[in-house]
Amino acid sequence: MNILKDIPAKIGNEYKVFLSYPRDMRVLLVTNIIYALVLPITDIFVSAYIMRNSQNPTMVAIYQLCLYTGIPITFMINGFLLNKIKIANLYSLGMLLSGISMIFMMTLSSLDIVGVGISGIIMGISFGFFWANRDFLALNTTNDENRNYYYGIETFFYTITSIIIPFIVGWFLITYQKSGWFGGNISHAYQIVTIGVIILTIFSSFVIHQEKFKNPKQKKFIYFHFDRLWQKMLFLAGLKGIVQGYLVTTPAILIMTLVGDENSLGTIQAISGIITAIILYILGRTTKPKDRIYIFTAGLLIFVFGTLANAILFSATGVIIFILAKVLFQPLHDIAYFPIQMRVIDIVSKIEKRSKFAYIFNHEFGLYVGRFFGLVLFIALAHYASPTFSLKYSLLIIALIQLIAIPVAKNIIKDTNNAKN
Repeated sequence: MNILKDIPAKIGNEYKVFLSYPRDMRVLLVTNIIYALVLPITDIFVSAYIMRNSQNPTMVAIYQLCLYTGIPITFMINGFLLNKIKIANLYSLGMLLSGISMIFMMTLSSLDIVGVGISGIIMGISFGFFWANRDFLALNTTNDENRNYYYGIETFFYTITSIIIPFIVGWFLITYQKSGWFGGNISHAYQIVTIGVIILTIFSSFVIHQEKFKNPKQKKFIYFHFDRLWQKMLFLAGLKGIVQGYLVTTPAILIMTLVGDENSLGTIQAISGIITAIILYILGRTTKPKDRIYIFTAGLLIFVFGTLANAILFSATGVIIFILAKVLFQPLHDIAYFPIQMRVIDIVSKIEKRSKFAYIFNHEFGLYVGRFFGLVLFIALAHYASPTFSLKYSLLIIALIQLIAIPVAKNIIKDTNNAKN
């Protein structure tokens, strides 16, 4: 009972800690927390919708490939637009377009490659405007000392929403169909979910305009030659991109294939996320920059374990173990990766006297190379071997490749420490 009595005081204390940080950092965090309610839907249930209506895993991979192609192109367009348009407006546009992409897909009479591809490109444009401006604002409103806290809080709420939203949406979709609400057409249920996404994006767009954020000062942002430290960071980005391409594609396919329906999707996400959320908050509040490599390594080893279980068992049990590992791996990886990336940008932008946005833009192409490789590998294995073979072994291959990232990240951290000293 005493523990329960202490909870309000502890929450109040954490809120005071939150208020101790700069206002622009807090506004950005609140905006991202609201938009975090949308991301599980765009990441998971759009893929589930394609899988349900096409019964073709390759179609899901094509959607993601088009999505990831749209992101770096939009990063470049965004760089030019920042010379004339406020960064908050471009940030809002990115969030709003995610709902528009879903509307486009829901209005398709049938899912073919062209329609799915166009929807993927629109979602890619959405993510391009969102991530390009989010990354720059995160870099500009934080420093190396408070980035563990910033990304700890952000990934904490991303994890919480990855628990709540899939559970609620999965329950709604299946209950809608089984109970026969408004005819029981599950496509109508997906349309209702899309309306909810639009409302949330409008709200988050309103919040981001509560602070006056500054655009990048230097207009030029396209370069082809970089410091050796940045080249190492690009290699690490490529490795991250490889796994990203899979983690927004295969979970929905595996669950729809081996476990069940969207309700199972939500339940599994909910079960796996609670412990992760608590761990993330603690790590964000207590860890220092020197601890990042240990968090990074732990996340990758968990991911390897999950993919190994999926390959060996290849059953509902294997999928559940994999999803549990995935939900632990992603935030642990991100809470270490993003501060490393931001610290490198801090250093190389001073060495080369360039806009920080130039590195955010270039970093996206490093991610894209990895995403393209990962998704093409999935499509090739599905086509030349079989979809089952691809689902069973490609994840394990990707996870083992990711282990290269550990010594690379360690070397990058060493170089940034030397530069700092």
